[in-house]
Amino acid sequence: MNLESRKIQFIHEFLKYANPTMLTKFEEMLKRERELAVEKEIKPMTLNEYEKRITQAIDDVKNNRVTSVRNLKKEIATWK
Repeated sequence: MNLESRKIQFIHEFLKYANPTMLTKFEEMLKRERELAVEKEIKPMTLNEYEKRITQAIDDVKNNRVTSVRNLKKEIATWK
């Protein structure tokens, strides 16, 4: 049975037998699994990467490649 079929079968079984206690347990499990997945994706940057970003930021400021908070808020407001 492929993954999609297993998911569908699981959902059918869950809908058939789920009660509030079971639902709470699955919600907690899903939350833990989501947090673990996020942790795996987050990789700390190296000291070299950190220093490069600082150097780039300083260069951006010196060369006026920055946006003020006021202008950024105006720009974001037009996205709506």
